Amino acid sequence: MDDPNVRSSHNRKTPTLGGISFYLSLIGTLFFIRSFGPNEEAIYFMPAITVMFISGLKDDLVSISPKAKLLAQFCAIAFILFIPALSINSLNGFMGIDNIPFSLGMILAAVFMIVVINAFNLVDGIDGLASMVGMVISGVYAYIFYSVDAPFFMLLCFALLGSLLGFLYYNLSVNRKIFMGDTGSLLLGFIISVLSIKLLSLNTIKVAELPFLKENTPIIVVSILIVPLLDTARVFVLRVLEKRSPFSADRNHLHHLFTDGLLLSHKRASLFISVLNLLFVGFMVVLANYLNYKWLLPVFIITVFLLVMYCIPLKRNRDRYEEKSEALKRLMEKKK
Repeated sequence: MDDPNVRSSHNRKTPTLGGISFYLSLIGTLFFIRSFGPNEEAIYFMPAITVMFISGLKDDLVSISPKAKLLAQFCAIAFILFIPALSINSLNGFMGIDNIPFSLGMILAAVFMIVVINAFNLVDGIDGLASMVGMVISGVYAYIFYSVDAPFFMLLCFALLGSLLGFLYYNLSVNRKIFMGDTGSLLLGFIISVLSIKLLSLNTIKVAELPFLKENTPIIVVSILIVPLLDTARVFVLRVLEKRSPFSADRNHLHHLFTDGLLLSHKRASLFISVLNLLFVGFMVVLANYLNYKWLLPVFIITVFLLVMYCIPLKRNRDRYEEKSEALKRLMEKKK
């Protein structure tokens, strides 16, 4: 159960084991779809997501240290790196880079997966956000894997999409609310990180079938994950500038800016951010079909910069709102 605190938006204890449904549906799906891809993909997937599930479940029930959680993530990633089809050996000409040494590709994949897993853990801050963003991302990946004829990963995307849709109903419910907890957010981040690695590791034949220029693949992957990655990078930079630990908790996340700065409800803030994610991906994919990375990368950077600049007035509105709230509280206390 999640107890309310000063950073919480709920005012009563709420179950946090919604992620159990993700695990059960994914395990069941893997049994049925293993014939659509190399058998080793399903074989290594099962223990990997089981490790993530157990670590998230234990953290929700009794809490575990960040080091233990990180160790579990590395163990789960190790299973995935055994799959030959998920090794990054080329960037397909992005920044002039074609071939990547096997060991370097393994390191890049592991670091990238760790970042994505924990970014999703941070995004799960308001009702519906992680689910909606996850649905957008899994939907986009489903389309891409359909385009390159990768049925195993396409069906995995649909399984994740269905799990999130079913969970979202209860997450947004007033009387039957449930949170995904670390059980769900870590598992969600893990699956999405694997889907991202799969896109980055497509072979030469598959890459030719992408709905955009192959050299733009790394930019598209980051674009698909723009909300969790941008939010994580932004709050880490702010915390370091404020001389605080980058892992300290606060209300500086993008979703807090929309709920506190624009006074949006959780549903509206989650929907707004998710639609923004989808529009950003669509915009970049369309451009990536016509522009090479030398033109697309500056467009990507400028667009991200504009998004960050848009957050500045939101933060100021949030700060003014908090000041007024504190002043009102002090006034009420004096009257008492």
